[in-house]
Amino acid sequence: MKIATVLGARPQFIKAAPVSRVLRKQYTEVLIHTGQHYDPNMSAIFFEELNIPTPDYYLGVGSGSHGKQTGEMLMKIEEIVMQEKPDYVLVYGDTNSTLAGALVAAKLHIPVIHVEAGLRSFNKQMPEEINRIMTDHVSELLFCPTETAVENLRKENITRNVWNVGDVMYDAILYNKELAQRQSTILADLSLAEQSYYLITIHRAENTDDPDKLKAILAAFRDIDGTKVWPIHPRTRHKLEEYGLDASAIPGLRLIDPVGYLDMLRLESGAKKIITDSGGVQKEAYFLRVPCVTVREQTEWVETLEGGANILTGTDREKIVAAVHKEVAPVYVDVFGDGHAAEKIVAAIGQR
Repeated sequence: MKIATVLGARPQFIKAAPVSRVLRKQYTEVLIHTGQHYDPNMSAIFFEELNIPTPDYYLGVGSGSHGKQTGEMLMKIEEIVMQEKPDYVLVYGDTNSTLAGALVAAKLHIPVIHVEAGLRSFNKQMPEEINRIMTDHVSELLFCPTETAVENLRKENITRNVWNVGDVMYDAILYNKELAQRQSTILADLSLAEQSYYLITIHRAENTDDPDKLKAILAAFRDIDGTKVWPIHPRTRHKLEEYGLDASAIPGLRLIDPVGYLDMLRLESGAKKIITDSGGVQKEAYFLRVPCVTVREQTEWVETLEGGANILTGTDREKIVAAVHKEVAPVYVDVFGDGHAAEKIVAAIGQR
């Protein structure tokens, strides 16, 4: 059996690592990297650290408008898939790479495997929400990370070939967190002590494409006491420059370049709280038992909200500051599987 895997963004590299490790023991995998994330710190270092095989194809699509980026992916992926003739096309998550891979396969009548199916924020202003919905509705095999995701699909009348296998990012955390503890020197490099800083990640289009929202977020950072470490996404850095906003002038805020997966895990596990708009970072915070403040109005990871582990604030300055300064004693529940999602996915594919 031959499976073509399409990926292109940091969270997908993390998800693909445990699945590819198991998949390649039994089947042939053709890896197609769209180049959606092309900065070395957002791409190449992840392949190296996570021991992901070198992509068979690198499309170099890069950034651009949703239409331009997705359209270029569609053309290039279609050409490869027609040449390779895989039995399945496997996609992860909710990026433009996800949608492009799924649409190409569906139109060529090749079954689509969607890992991380069934997630819903119920906000169609988010491009990721559109990508999720469309991908789920053309997929043949749907692997969900939680029972909530299974229920979301059921409400959309998708019940065939749906499995709750747990979260592959949990697989990755369990596999790599001790390695990060041993190998990463990021805290020493930045002269940071455990629990002495807040970790920030902000990159969502809904926040960065709106100058008023980005200004409000920066205003909140100005009002948060203490050290704040921000590995800044290239797109976010560009938006700050475009709007003439100087984040470097905020007291206690340390802007650093994007970091690799092991360094990011170490920064996350050592933080006293994480401030993010990333879906993946919300989960990583939950898995690492670090309180999280999510700068969005909704989250697809509703399970993280229970027990106070994650607080939604939107971009309201006062809400962000209050949530960050609030003393919390979160309750964590094991709702993301047992760390063996990859094995369950490959076993289910083998039963087809």
